[in-house]
Amino acid sequence: MLPLPVLTPAQAAAWDARAERCGVPAGTLMESAGRAVATLLAARFAERLRQGVLVACGPGNNGGDGWVVARALHSAGAPVWVAASGEPAGELPRAMAALAREAGVRSLQPDGPWPNVGLAVDALLGTGASGAPRGAVAALLARVADLELPVVAVDGPSGLDLGDGVQHGPLRAALTVTFGGYRRGHLLARDDVGDLVAVDIGFPGPDPGWPVFLTEAAAADQVAPFDADAHKGSRGRIVVVGGDDGMLGAARLTARSVFAAGAGLVHLVAPTASVTIIATAEPDLQTCAQPFEARPSTRTTALLARADAVVIGPGLGRSPSRADFVLGVLLAAPPEATIVLDADGLIAFAGQTDRLRDGLVGRRAILTPHAGEFRALFPEEASRVDVDPWGAAEAAAGRVGAAVLLKGVPTVIAAGGRPTATVAAGNPGLATGGSGDMLSGLVATFAAQGLEPLAAGGVGAVALGEAADLAARRVTARAMRPMDVLAALPDVWRRWDRLRREAPPPRPPILHELPAPQRI
Repeated sequence: MLPLPVLTPAQAAAWDARAERCGVPAGTLMESAGRAVATLLAARFAERLRQGVLVACGPGNNGGDGWVVARALHSAGAPVWVAASGEPAGELPRAMAALAREAGVRSLQPDGPWPNVGLAVDALLGTGASGAPRGAVAALLARVADLELPVVAVDGPSGLDLGDGVQHGPLRAALTVTFGGYRRGHLLARDDVGDLVAVDIGFPGPDPGWPVFLTEAAAADQVAPFDADAHKGSRGRIVVVGGDDGMLGAARLTARSVFAAGAGLVHLVAPTASVTIIATAEPDLQTCAQPFEARPSTRTTALLARADAVVIGPGLGRSPSRADFVLGVLLAAPPEATIVLDADGLIAFAGQTDRLRDGLVGRRAILTPHAGEFRALFPEEASRVDVDPWGAAEAAAGRVGAAVLLKGVPTVIAAGGRPTATVAAGNPGLATGGSGDMLSGLVATFAAQGLEPLAAGGVGAVALGEAADLAARRVTARAMRPMDVLAALPDVWRRWDRLRREAPPPRPPILHELPAPQRI
């Protein structure tokens, strides 16, 4: 399967144009798009289809898709009506409207009486629309939104900017069907799009430089089973540096996630008081006492020199001397070890990004900030975090010369010269202390076992999200704790093994399905 792209509206328009140049006419794309939507409606809403469908069509190509949906449903015997905001504005939408009317599709006045139906289709505005809906489109959209019916959005809910995820309209869809790949706005506004399905309508292959959506199957392919003769050295040596007084829980969760991901040797470097506590609580975790106010000791340096990956930051504390200590840890770690810099390890370099960049020269490294840590470290990119995390992460990665995993909805992983990865697994239950600590441990373990930082970041984020979804089904997202997520990881590994051995059969035209997040 080709990579699934994550597109801006400009990239989507360029893809349309390239399809035309490659011999796939716009009419073919529109016909394929409308029929794919009709197929999904029949599969997901069979009972409501019998009650009738109202298709709201705008004047542009999105409306043209809607006329195709109506014609396909009518041909299959479903009761269907079209309410259009006005006459189609382009040659192609006009042709599709004429075909539908000729086939017998019935039209309704936007402000006239409407029949009782079971389902509404929003085909008013598509990928290229921006800003608040206006005029007749806005009036028709408001009436559709007032219906107490599930709404299926064609390409995206009208009023949602598919570039930046800003919602300018009143509509929330139960299902959104989009074409060829996801749009950025879909993944930034998960509450508005409902279940999300990308379908194939005949586009040529995507531009290899576009951001890609990392599916669970793609992540599973990158995690190989252990060899029969594996030993603790071959499964990865991980050192966690953190767990200052009163913050031991963060480092403990990181260490537990490292074990859960299959590392062979796990050490914690922490102050003496924390080491004393953890030695009893986690007997399988090896320790090294190290005051964070001092330079790394000879014992700490020797331990770091043998590491395959080093996690720096969970519960490290925010003393003014932390940046110097982190740089000392970087110097002690071998160049081939992967550095995972998280939490307090990032905050230590707020206002000192150049020092961090210099300390990472020649090293394999990945930074794993959440939005607040990212803004502290890269204030010049702060305005882009919510509306363009792809651009923000890419700029930050270029600034520090390392991979950057920007946690959020979605999570974005960028590294210079490689397609940026996008992860949408997970649910609001992860919005609790400890989730990032677990992620840093997963990322470090996959890196220690051979993945490049970009790949390790993506696989770790997918694993955490999938485990969180399993945990939410068991205990709800509201009640979910970090330990519930860790407890679900074995089931993720079993499912990934099944995916590696026997991938699910293709279901054309469906490319990928992304269920709405669990919010209860």
